[in-house]
Amino acid sequence: MKCTRVSGVEAAGGATGTLIVIDVLRAFTTAACAFDRGAVGIELVSTPEEALARRAEDPARLLVGEHMGRKLEGFDFGNSPVELHAAELRGRELVMRSTAGTQGVVRGIHARHILLGSLVVASATAALARRLGEPVTILASGSPSGPGEEDEACAELLEALIEGREPDRARCLSRVLSSRAAAKALDPQVAWITPADLGAALALDRFDFAMQVERVGGRWLAEKAVSPKE
Repeated sequence: MKCTRVSGVEAAGGATGTLIVIDVLRAFTTAACAFDRGAVGIELVSTPEEALARRAEDPARLLVGEHMGRKLEGFDFGNSPVELHAAELRGRELVMRSTAGTQGVVRGIHARHILLGSLVVASATAALARRLGEPVTILASGSPSGPGEEDEACAELLEALIEGREPDRARCLSRVLSSRAAAKALDPQVAWITPADLGAALALDRFDFAMQVERVGGRWLAEKAVSPKE
């Protein structure tokens, strides 16, 4: 199966088959933890204002997200996988806004399928991409300041899995640990990301499901997708 690797959220607009948007630290690790805790759906939005408007429509919706890493005012949760995995989310609908990952999703307007990528759902995501049978674009979101080594490492691993090659898992995890984002997580002076967040993001194949996005009425809705074993 043909895979193309690209970097930066703006590249999402060029994808036409299956688009996998990767955000390891932290959005799509956080999303996976939310689904594991029972969330039934996550709407992905571009701006904080959109998220607040969704809750105005339905006060039961929970808002998750950040701007440049920091929790947004008026949101229920920041972009922390550890925080979400400690929450009771069974049956709840979430709305997520992030600086990187969600921006890639909302730009994927030409993609036939969109999946959310991170290490914790890597094998399930690759298996679903293979079953969908479309050419795959793997997008490493990075950040506004440039490419993110953690996302590039995950992209390399997913490419190997989708193409039926054995990935170098140890190299992947080493690249994540040496990334700028990991350095921030380990820096006690940085309060908005923690070593526990980094540990959660490094838990390769922690979950046995993928996350698939559908565009419904102009909105981007992610759901948990269990990929049948190949």
